[in-house]
Amino acid sequence: MTQHGQLNMFLEKSHPTSQFAATNEEIQNLSKQLYLNDVNRAGNGDIILNLQHKASSLQTGTGTDFSSQKLFSHVNEAKLFTRPTFARLISLLDNYVKNTGTLETISNEEIQEETAFMTEVFQTAIMKQLSSFFISKGYYTSVESFESDLREMWFGLYTRSKGSLDSSGFEHVFHGEIHKGKISGFHSWVNLYLLEKAGEINYLSYSSDGPWTSYPDVFTFQFKWTTYLKTVGSFFMGSSPEFEFAMYTLCYVTRPDSMCTVKLGDASLKIQTYSWPNSSYGSGKRYVASSYPNI
Repeated sequence: MTQHGQLNMFLEKSHPTSQFAATNEEIQNLSKQLYLNDVNRAGNGDIILNLQHKASSLQTGTGTDFSSQKLFSHVNEAKLFTRPTFARLISLLDNYVKNTGTLETISNEEIQEETAFMTEVFQTAIMKQLSSFFISKGYYTSVESFESDLREMWFGLYTRSKGSLDSSGFEHVFHGEIHKGKISGFHSWVNLYLLEKAGEINYLSYSSDGPWTSYPDVFTFQFKWTTYLKTVGSFFMGSSPEFEFAMYTLCYVTRPDSMCTVKLGDASLKIQTYSWPNSSYGSGKRYVASSYPNI
């Protein structure tokens, strides 16, 4: 069998067959509904950003600090971070070693925190709607089978450094990693805020601001995490954890390793997804490598 044929067989095992494929229109209609149903998102005044300098394409990779002040002027922590899914997300963020190449050891307490996060997320209208969609299209047979697979694809450990089990899709996207001397992943506005508040993030500039006038919005930022640089980092801003988790999963399951067009209100957005090709779980399924807004 040719390498191309082997790859096709692997991809067929990794993702649902084409007879169950959601159409572009169905994905966009569902994403519009998820956007409307994000009841835990930030409201007007809950987040105040101080964007400062807009970097040109020639400036984004330089690491120059064009913004003397912090990005976040205000976040209504008392309102947002006491909501169950936010609180469960935040409890997960201290579970990871940011440097790849270092073994991630998962304690019983951390397993319980993952379970608590999943439980809260699946109680939201957003995840119930996503579950119903996947079941109706034949991607999964039940909510339980979807939840089990979702946990494995996002929290299952694999190696990015040809050695220790040092990474997962969730760590990469929602926490961020230092890989080969640079920031890799890191697409959670909550973690960005908390680390800036703790003095670990130095905001440099922004390069894109989406057309949305309320939250969730989408931005690209340049920043340093201690001494490590993120030249272009894209973020949903003001969204709930369940919204981000659902949008990334929608695109990962239906449009793996490609650009996925979604709708936030009347405006379109592309989400890029990648699967991890070097290891698998179950019957050849692939872990999330990354997923993020492409703006």
